[in-house]
Amino acid sequence: MMIVFTALLFAVIGLALGAGGIWLAVLGGSWYYIFAGLAFLATAVLLFQRRAMALTLYAAFTILTLIWALWEVGFDWWQLGPRGGVIIVLGFWLLLPAIRKPLGFTSPTGHVYRASGWPLALALLVSVGVALFSMTQDPLDMSGELPVASVNPTPNLGGNVPDGEWHQYGRTPYGQRYSPLAQITAANVSGLEEAWRYQTGDVKRPDDVGETTYQVTPLKIGNALYVCTPHNLAIAIDATTGKEKWKFDANSGMNPDRQHQTCRGVSYYRDAAAAAGAACAERVYLPTADARLIALDAQNGQVCTGFADQGTLHLEEGMKHRPAGYYYSTSPPVISGNRIIIGGAVNDNYSTQEQSGVIRAFDVNTGQLLWNWDSGNPDVTTPLPEGQTYTTNSPNSWSVFSYDEALNLVYIPLGNQVPDQLGMNRSEAVEKYSSSIVALDMGTGQVRWVRQTVHHDLWDMDVPAQPVLLDIDGRPALVGPTKQGDLYVLDRATGEPIIPVKEVPAPGGAIPEDFSSPTQPLSGLSFNPPPLTDKNMWGITMFDQLACRIKFKSMKYEGRYTPPSLEGTLVYPGNFGVFNWGSVAVDPERQVMFGMPTYLAFTSKLVPRDQIPPKGQDEKGSEQGLNRNEGAPYGVYMGPFLGPLQIPCQAPPWGYVSGVDLKTGEIAYKHRNGTVYDMTPLPLPFKVGVPGIGGPIITKGGVAFLGAAVDNYLRAYDLTTGRELWKGRLPAGGQSTPMTYAADDGTQYVLIVAGGHGSIGTKPGDYIIAYRLPK
Repeated sequence: MMIVFTALLFAVIGLALGAGGIWLAVLGGSWYYIFAGLAFLATAVLLFQRRAMALTLYAAFTILTLIWALWEVGFDWWQLGPRGGVIIVLGFWLLLPAIRKPLGFTSPTGHVYRASGWPLALALLVSVGVALFSMTQDPLDMSGELPVASVNPTPNLGGNVPDGEWHQYGRTPYGQRYSPLAQITAANVSGLEEAWRYQTGDVKRPDDVGETTYQVTPLKIGNALYVCTPHNLAIAIDATTGKEKWKFDANSGMNPDRQHQTCRGVSYYRDAAAAAGAACAERVYLPTADARLIALDAQNGQVCTGFADQGTLHLEEGMKHRPAGYYYSTSPPVISGNRIIIGGAVNDNYSTQEQSGVIRAFDVNTGQLLWNWDSGNPDVTTPLPEGQTYTTNSPNSWSVFSYDEALNLVYIPLGNQVPDQLGMNRSEAVEKYSSSIVALDMGTGQVRWVRQTVHHDLWDMDVPAQPVLLDIDGRPALVGPTKQGDLYVLDRATGEPIIPVKEVPAPGGAIPEDFSSPTQPLSGLSFNPPPLTDKNMWGITMFDQLACRIKFKSMKYEGRYTPPSLEGTLVYPGNFGVFNWGSVAVDPERQVMFGMPTYLAFTSKLVPRDQIPPKGQDEKGSEQGLNRNEGAPYGVYMGPFLGPLQIPCQAPPWGYVSGVDLKTGEIAYKHRNGTVYDMTPLPLPFKVGVPGIGGPIITKGGVAFLGAAVDNYLRAYDLTTGRELWKGRLPAGGQSTPMTYAADDGTQYVLIVAGGHGSIGTKPGDYIIAYRLPK
């Protein structure tokens, strides 16, 4: 019975592989799966016939598969495993006595000849040996070292921030995410231990939207930490003990049409004209999910009623259309002099009648509008007269700004005009400013320069990250990370490239109503990956890998910037971003950079308006699935490129840590980052290199800290080599950017907010955790 069962199993496998293989071959893919299907079918027939040749044939098939697999992917265990795992397991099954002994024949003289298992055993041993060897190799790892010499011992860190404090989202106006603290070093970081933890009480709710996330980086001023939560609580915490000082609830309510429910941080301001200790002499500004900006007394959390309308600035003023839940500020504004400058997030792909992406400067004390820069009407920046409105759906900036007070410039990472995948009817101004880095005069809001990173963006490649400012060899520079993996290193005074940027040909073939740019910019410093091929398709087994190969070959894909289509387009790098709002960290002394490039392919498929199903009453906002684009001729189905088992179709690694020498523009190292520990039903510590979202920091002690990955850890890395030095287990997803500070007693702490991220499915929570070296 066992041999009959085995023969039937091999026949079913053979038919499945053969049918899928023919489909793949017709699409222009590998012919291997036809060969594999025939090998399984032939083995099945020989098993039915009780012929010893079944084992010999399977041995030959095993060796030929090994040769094919090594030709395709080399000694990469994570890609060899799916190609050979099932074959090897079934090979050992064939060697079981219950299968092997019935195979053979009896001679006319009555001698019984048993099937020899040695050829198959040898083939399996060779295959296992190759597998074990490949586990010691990583052909995709890039080892190297960053220079350790201090190029500038007294760097410009931006702003007058004490060494032990963290005053803005990126610590200073320059957004470097660099701390001059050096108590924690590469030599002692392995001794870090938890000092305290605080729970905010803001937990994920049953009626939350999918992307409810803790993305906040706290501020540290004096001995207080200031933090916000997804549902817009503002909290002050003692930096030494973790004890709560005060808590304020903005009561921003719930709305299923919000695309995001998050807060990346608050902004701090001290009124130099106010008497020390006076009410609201120090303020915290809280952006909310219902499009408000609230001024709070930093000492007690009371509303500062002298600001705007009894302490609240209403950000939807001047908007022609105001659909509830479509507009809010998820990132902290920047404050320079008497100006507080703020943008706003506009829901992607909901409607053609949404709020404007206008950038505005208000008087930080009174809330009076000082200037407005609307990328749909960029030349007129004087305050909008009463009764007039800003441009509907103009490109917005949902991320964090940086600024240079000496140059009087604020740097805006700008997004795209909604709908993201449809470029028809965009104005000349929108075509110029979409998906760009724009430098605005902080006094007037006028454009000083613009650097576009994608022409006629049809892929949601908005600039997602805070530009990072530093001086490179004495020249004022800006480092601008992008979703597509390019890092723009520009002169921040003029916008001219320091590392060259060139135009390269781009794929055509947009839908008839639209067009695509014939060329696209490419920075000389780029983490843009090689184009995908069907060799890069992946799965847990050869079956789902075959399904991914078929899916890949069925879509439109000609490399980066393949236009959206009705048949379905592969978008790689995906709109999740090689870099996202977490940006990168730089060491301005050594003039080096540390970042977390992530690689996940996405898909997009345009759907004509008359084929879009009616909106469900309980349908919630999401960047994945159907994006309705109300008012446009097409909606779009979007999402990550996943296989039948809902794991990525492309082979890992999906996430790295990497170091760059900014003086030369050379990438020094790239290492797989993170494990599948929290991605699988079993807690497996396999270091695959997993995706993540969040940002890194660097300290003068030569250590980089990063959470972000989809396993729940905060990690420390040697900045010079990128090698992991320490990790701390988190009780929830760490998809926020950490920070570091010194408490009143001089002790250096490293802090991270662990609350999870709805879009990538990490564990939700409400934790703020601080670490320090043992006393």
